[in-house]
Amino acid sequence: MPLSRHRTTRDSLSARPIAVAGDTTLICSAGGTDPVLLAQLRAGGLPVGTDLREFRSEDEFAVRVNEAMGDGLLIAMEYPQPTALCPDERAVKTAQLVGYLNNKASISTFVDPRFQARRSVVPRGELAEATPEEKSWVLKAATNDAHGGSLDVYLHRAGEQIALPAFTDLLGEFVVEEYLHILRNWGIQLYVGADAVARLLAVTEQRVDETGVYVGGRFGGVTPLPAELLAECLAITQRAADVGYRGLCSLDCAQTRDDQLVMLDLNFRITSGSIPLLALESVRPDALEGHAESVKLTVAAPMADLLAGLRPALAAGGLLVTSGHDTTRTDNDVRQSTLQLLVYGDDPDDVTTRRSALEALITR
Repeated sequence: MPLSRHRTTRDSLSARPIAVAGDTTLICSAGGTDPVLLAQLRAGGLPVGTDLREFRSEDEFAVRVNEAMGDGLLIAMEYPQPTALCPDERAVKTAQLVGYLNNKASISTFVDPRFQARRSVVPRGELAEATPEEKSWVLKAATNDAHGGSLDVYLHRAGEQIALPAFTDLLGEFVVEEYLHILRNWGIQLYVGADAVARLLAVTEQRVDETGVYVGGRFGGVTPLPAELLAECLAITQRAADVGYRGLCSLDCAQTRDDQLVMLDLNFRITSGSIPLLALESVRPDALEGHAESVKLTVAAPMADLLAGLRPALAAGGLLVTSGHDTTRTDNDVRQSTLQLLVYGDDPDDVTTRRSALEALITR
């Protein structure tokens, strides 16, 4: 994959776990270790990482990995890294396994046919025929390589003009899936510990934008998940555990308007839903019985400026910064700051109103 794709994976995504890392060694982008940001995370009561091994470039990333292995540590990669950098024997889970589990073409291997949407794996040469303008469909990247998660999904509605995404120029194989009319959309947060047993952390609901890309989640007070769908999520995760997976995962599933229960995506890695959930459990576990929504804010300004604009909202309470990243602290050419926050409270309407106000704050 091109270098820029790995930078997306290694930069902002590697900074997500900083707020909840505690004493776990974490190799993370320096974009997430801004002192002002770390001070805000600590002020929120979060178990911020105490052994943060930061990198500002691709070369420094490799140095940090080699240093960690030199210290006798095993690498628990969230995205597949080259075996030349991290040999299989030094990994908690191999790059091949991580890549395969997260390949959107692999879902049929782990999901019972009853919960599978109609989909087919299509080579590049047959893509045009498989994606007609007059029909609705969903296009997904099919690759074992590191990629940008939900960025590798494209939804097409019948009759609209097709504008294929950039990943179609990079890959040789794709998944074309039926377009579903979704009534409810859940993210099932699970984990597999050292004992190789799949366990449920929580059920969240997902918010998506008009293109179908994840923009935040709802935590606490969610619509109950059908028992058979929850059982399948646990079974899927156990199947992955049985072939060697260890760590967090989030399985995206849905109920359609015609009452079909389907698995949409298998995300065997830390996700946008994992960290807010762990953060809330760390500082306000009681809030999970109430209502909470996550939101991501991105601006072309320094991290200190973004946080300064949020001071009144933070002082008012019911708001927690859960992760952030400032590209100016790395060698990335793109200049932007990103924060992920969690809005929580007892009144769901108030939580939604405050979350919407935060989103409006950066669009003015």
